[in-house]
Amino acid sequence: MLAAVFVLGATLYDVTLNSKYGLLLCAYLVCYSYLAESVQLYRSWRVGRFSRMLVLLVVAHTLAFLLVLAALFLFKQSEAFSRAVLIGWYVASLVTLALWRIAARGIKTMQRRRGLAMQKVAIIGATGSGLNLYHEITRHPELGFECIGFFDDRATNRLPVETQRYVRGSIEQAVALARSGELVKLYICLPMLAEQRVADMITALGDSTVDVLLVPDFLMKNLMHGRIGNVGDVDTISVFESPGFGIQDFYKRSFDIAFSSAVLLAIAPLLLLIAAAVKFTSKGPVLFKQDRYGLDGRRIGVYKFRSMRTMENGGKVIQATRNDSRITPVGAFLRRTSLDELPQFFNVLMGDMSVVGPRPHAVAHNEEYRKQVAFYMLRHKMRPGITGWAQVNGWRGETDTLEKMEMRVKFDLDYIRNWSLMFDIKIILNTLLKGFINKNAY
Repeated sequence: MLAAVFVLGATLYDVTLNSKYGLLLCAYLVCYSYLAESVQLYRSWRVGRFSRMLVLLVVAHTLAFLLVLAALFLFKQSEAFSRAVLIGWYVASLVTLALWRIAARGIKTMQRRRGLAMQKVAIIGATGSGLNLYHEITRHPELGFECIGFFDDRATNRLPVETQRYVRGSIEQAVALARSGELVKLYICLPMLAEQRVADMITALGDSTVDVLLVPDFLMKNLMHGRIGNVGDVDTISVFESPGFGIQDFYKRSFDIAFSSAVLLAIAPLLLLIAAAVKFTSKGPVLFKQDRYGLDGRRIGVYKFRSMRTMENGGKVIQATRNDSRITPVGAFLRRTSLDELPQFFNVLMGDMSVVGPRPHAVAHNEEYRKQVAFYMLRHKMRPGITGWAQVNGWRGETDTLEKMEMRVKFDLDYIRNWSLMFDIKIILNTLLKGFINKNAY
């Protein structure tokens, strides 16, 4: 569709397509494919909201278009292309892609209202997680699921009151329905502790063609990017693991390199002005390099513009407080506006940090808080960032109470569990919109 709209637009504007236009289209398609895959645009319509899909479409299409335009201006090739064709193609292709999805969804919705293209599903286990799943299915008929009810071996008086009216029978009856081909999907919502029951059930369901899905209970929800792997022929489930595996790490690292390079080029004059201000207003070096923990807890040296008269980097580091006498006048301004952290884009280029991630703490603070805050060290399952999910939610600056650090860690772990390139872009936009000035930064 993208290529067809491109050719049609050029034809309508009587523009002759040459090798440059062909190269431009190929470059765009590569960028679009990369971004669309990064934000998981191409996935089953039954496992996501349609409105979110349209938003992701706009984001992927717009970013790819802007990247191509930036490349044209950077290499001084923009004059070789018709602006009318490019802008017309951007708008027309976006409308075409959106209308195609809306039309396809409309057809599917009409089918499902007539009882067509519906998938019959059932839930094993009248549990809290099972009830949550049932409500999600009933709230979103566009998913195309028809839940026939729960199946549980417990007596009715032992079941949660809110699930009793939905129970259709025993687990054995659910297996029989699956074997007869009446079900397309069977969701197992039993606790992980019921390992033997789940194993027996899966063995019995092996004599059917039903899709069997395990719904995580409370224990599984607390896994850090839990996924199934193997060591030889032995299956494993990750409990604590970085989300940056395989192509995902490539996405994040390539984005970091491109973004930090562009930022450093844009702010080079500002960096020189700040360096001069630091140098001529107080004694000491322009840059301060402090040891912090990076990916997997390895020590890294993080750069900042020097904002204090002292440069603490030992076993005890005292956090900056309001009206701290160690802070220089220029340093106070740099800290309030977060300009002191701009040199960390060099850390991003070197691979020690990322644009977005949990903020790195001094080694002394890590050693202090890892003993007091549960799962604290899991912050280091990703590269530390210049900005982060905790920071845009207000959890930055001095952590003078344990609760503040616990909340920062909570948001950091939430970011790691739900990481995506789209999430990074959202945090960057939030950082820009909310500004760099914060009442807790001093």
